[in-house]
Amino acid sequence: MTDILATAAGPALEIAFNRPQRRNAITGEMYTLLADAIERGEREPAVRAFLIHGTPEAFTAGNDIEDFIKRPPASESTPVFRFLRVMSEAKKPIVAAVCGPAVGIGTTLLLHCDLVYAGDNARFQLPFTSLGVVPEFASSYLLPRLAGYQRAAELLLLGEPFDAAKAHAAGLVTRVVPAGEALETAREAVRRLVALPAKSVRLTKELMKAGEVEQVRARLQAEGAHFREMLAEPAAREALAAFMEKRKPDFSKT
Repeated sequence: MTDILATAAGPALEIAFNRPQRRNAITGEMYTLLADAIERGEREPAVRAFLIHGTPEAFTAGNDIEDFIKRPPASESTPVFRFLRVMSEAKKPIVAAVCGPAVGIGTTLLLHCDLVYAGDNARFQLPFTSLGVVPEFASSYLLPRLAGYQRAAELLLLGEPFDAAKAHAAGLVTRVVPAGEALETAREAVRRLVALPAKSVRLTKELMKAGEVEQVRARLQAEGAHFREMLAEPAAREALAAFMEKRKPDFSKT
């Protein structure tokens, strides 16, 4: 059973996190499958939109820390950075349905979606500072633009969990619906999108994003460089060790 399911649903490609035993935590292999699916959908004329979702209990808990420790993202050629580039530059519309935890990249990838429907059980978190690293997926650029600096600073600097209502207020979420309706609400949005002229939809997305393309690319590179450097520093080593040892990290000496 694959941890990422990519299924054609008429003119849409549904991409699902399918690792419920680990709350859909993402491994390097999963990043490769995610990037492959988006690249394939971008190439295929029959695909007019993407839908990304998890399971009813979890969108994704973020990076699989055990896999992350064994295979850290040492360069821009690693699977995670390939996925960041592929998704951030996708031309076709991307819709997301979010239920349960959406941690780290589970939240930041929503900044690159066009429509996001969250169940009222969704819980978000951007825990980068508490892990001794910096934000990724150009979130340090996109979130302040979307939410305003003060709201973004609260979410990125404190890194505390927040609910679907707060995500909606910050502009991360299009609409909050009952958890059992999130996936079908997203599918209905996809059906409406794919019924429209495909070129008109793609060009409208392109025009809306035209002013930020170069800034997003530059921020992806800058964040990635800082992220890789900080992984070797004492704070990140302590945070990752504490996670594996199931204890509270001690940053007093970092």
